[in-house]
Amino acid sequence: MLAAYVTHFDQQDPLAGLTVGDLPAPEPRENWSVVDVRAASLNHHDLWSLRGVGLRTEQLPMILGTDAAGIAPDGTEVVVHGVIGADGHGVGPSESRTLLSEKYAGTLAEQVAVPTKNLVPKPPELTFVEAACLPTAWLTAYRMLFTVAGLAPGDRVLVQGAGGGVASAATRLASAAGVEVFVTSRSAAKRARALQQGAAAVFEPGARLPARVDAVIETVGQATWSHSMRSVRPGGTVVVAGATSGDANPAELSRIFFQEITVRGVTMGSREDLAALLRFLARTDVRPVVDEVLPLSQAAAGLARLDAGEQYGKIVLTT
Repeated sequence: MLAAYVTHFDQQDPLAGLTVGDLPAPEPRENWSVVDVRAASLNHHDLWSLRGVGLRTEQLPMILGTDAAGIAPDGTEVVVHGVIGADGHGVGPSESRTLLSEKYAGTLAEQVAVPTKNLVPKPPELTFVEAACLPTAWLTAYRMLFTVAGLAPGDRVLVQGAGGGVASAATRLASAAGVEVFVTSRSAAKRARALQQGAAAVFEPGARLPARVDAVIETVGQATWSHSMRSVRPGGTVVVAGATSGDANPAELSRIFFQEITVRGVTMGSREDLAALLRFLARTDVRPVVDEVLPLSQAAAGLARLDAGEQYGKIVLTT
């Protein structure tokens, strides 16, 4: 089967270790299902894997990808939940949690094997391309906004760094739920796109906001951390799901404890969160922002666009 996979690591040029070619199809195993992938989306996790973060040389070749939608063995249309081992289904009871492409082969392939419990029915209202955008970035954004930050209609949120998958998802979901959304970006074009996606106001990074927010969606890290700390209200929440510009330094601990700010980390979400997200989209006109759709054979082009930060929304590969 055709797949996009890591053959070696390169910190400076991650795409140098990418190969798109044939690999053996996954073997059936007890309590697992082999899904025929129709669409899979790219994430920064794929670029970190190509740099060797979370993988060892002896695990190579490793198929990339954490997101997919496709056809289950019984013919049903499904969305793949990419968290493996969170509750023991399909793996040993003491196995620690991992994401697809960390221990088990990922989704950037014509087929992927996952625990059968990790298959969530795809609503007919969503296309395969739309559904493939959800299990990492959109699921993470949903959990950050509603499960962790507990935002409700009328609340206010700051989304740092418009354009990324989580940021664009958070902008769309929060605005659809009646939350006032502030968005930052260095790019005037991306700020304009954020307004089109429902943001109430957009700002350059570090700009003073008209009011403090109840929560901050933080995926940028060092470049925006100080601004996030200054922008959240006392007792508010900063939810962290990434650090594309590096770890925050300093952490501003004095501000955190003095103003009683909650800092919470999020990595994707539960199957229940994913099912709730799918219902949210099926019942509304909210759909993932898709930057580009490419065939699986052009995975390198999609990853290069992601690495350059040129995208707004998700890049999807189809089989």
